Amino acid sequence: MSKTMTHRHLCWDSAANMMPVAAATEPCPQGVLVPNTQQNHDQIAVVYDKGNPPPEITIKEVSGTVHTVLADGVAVAVVARATGPAPRVDEVLLVERSL
Repeated sequence: MSKTMTHRHLCWDSAANMMPVAAATEPCPQGVLVPNTQQNHDQIAVVYDKGNPPPEITIKEVSGTVHTVLADGVAVAVVARATGPAPRVDEVLLVERSL
């Protein structure tokens, strides 16, 4: 039985990339959902390539409960919550990827 890779209540081995596999090699920020064992929702992370500056994260409201997370102006995640507050910029994790 394999052990789950958890760090600060985040299950990184269960992270779900929101990009097609073919796009995973593109040199641009990518959105990832990381399950959180302590909260009732997943953690949003933006992965960017080592050597590049961290992307600027912004959040745009699409409708009352639907928001788009943007990295350098490019959509990397769409979040729809039935309850609870809208996502905040300071809640988005920035992860530097080594190539």
